[in-house]
Amino acid sequence: MDPVGQKLLQIAKSQLGYAEKSGGYTKYGDWYGKHVDKGSYYKTAPWCDMFLAWAADKAGVEDWAGQFASTPEHALWFQKHHAWGHKPEPGAIVFFSFSGSKSIGGIEHVGIVEKVDGHTLHTIEANHNDQLLRVTRDIGQVVGFGYPAKVKVKGKQIPGTERKVEKTEQKYVPRHSAPPPSVTSLVTDSDPATNIARTSHSTPDRPSPLIEQGAALTGLLAVVVFGTAALAIAKSKVKVPVPSSGVQLRKRGRHHRVPVELPADVTVTHLDEADASTAVMPALTATAAAHAEDREFWGKIAELEEDAELAFWDSLHSVAADTRPMAASSRSGTSRGR
Repeated sequence: MDPVGQKLLQIAKSQLGYAEKSGGYTKYGDWYGKHVDKGSYYKTAPWCDMFLAWAADKAGVEDWAGQFASTPEHALWFQKHHAWGHKPEPGAIVFFSFSGSKSIGGIEHVGIVEKVDGHTLHTIEANHNDQLLRVTRDIGQVVGFGYPAKVKVKGKQIPGTERKVEKTEQKYVPRHSAPPPSVTSLVTDSDPATNIARTSHSTPDRPSPLIEQGAALTGLLAVVVFGTAALAIAKSKVKVPVPSSGVQLRKRGRHHRVPVELPADVTVTHLDEADASTAVMPALTATAAAHAEDREFWGKIAELEEDAELAFWDSLHSVAADTRPMAASSRSGTSRGR
């Protein structure tokens, strides 16, 4: 259906049954003479087309339907706007000639198509037997049709074709609820517990916890191996000092202090007993404390001597020491031969 003609039909249906007054007066002719073409003549003039002008004004489609009192001029207007044709359809403006003429100049009457049934048209027409009525017509009486929706109006959209804007469904959000955390805040969270769980998904330029732990273990193992070797070599060169009666001698080093003489009432035996006792020792002098620290250091060395790895490095050191005299003697013999 023609969308503009559909609006005209709605107005026309609301006016069905209207009849002209005495002397041929109609409210449609009266309106036309005041708003479209000034003159009192139109109050009692034939009103079939003036009714369509009034209906177009009420529907707000006058730019597409036109406003005329002369039916031939109205048909020429549709033809000028390339909205003229011979195919019946609901909502089209239909122009008749009862003399059988097929020219626009022979048009005698006008109406609006409500329904098409084969060669039969169901129309709504003003000034039919002086009334506004539904009429059944044979298509043979038709000169042509005007199609309001085909009239192009500059800067305006055809009424009835506007897109319906669907209301966007709004989700309920509690008034006092806090906004959801952003991705950035989750990534940059300073909580250590959450950072540990996220480390495996962090940026590629930062190693994962497994890689960092592996590197730490490897470094620790290297420290243990080389530290054991260093202690073995140091053991071969360091001689445990033999204390004289009453005097504890010490070598100067990182973990050693300058040797001092023990007090007369403190002996090495006292220190051993104090070290083995679980009771709290009475306060000792600074010299006794230093002696206890020194004994602890050499006790650690004794534990290392029992270690299997240290034994390996110790044997390796011994073999290396045994081969040095042989190499020296071979070199001296070679030099003497020369």
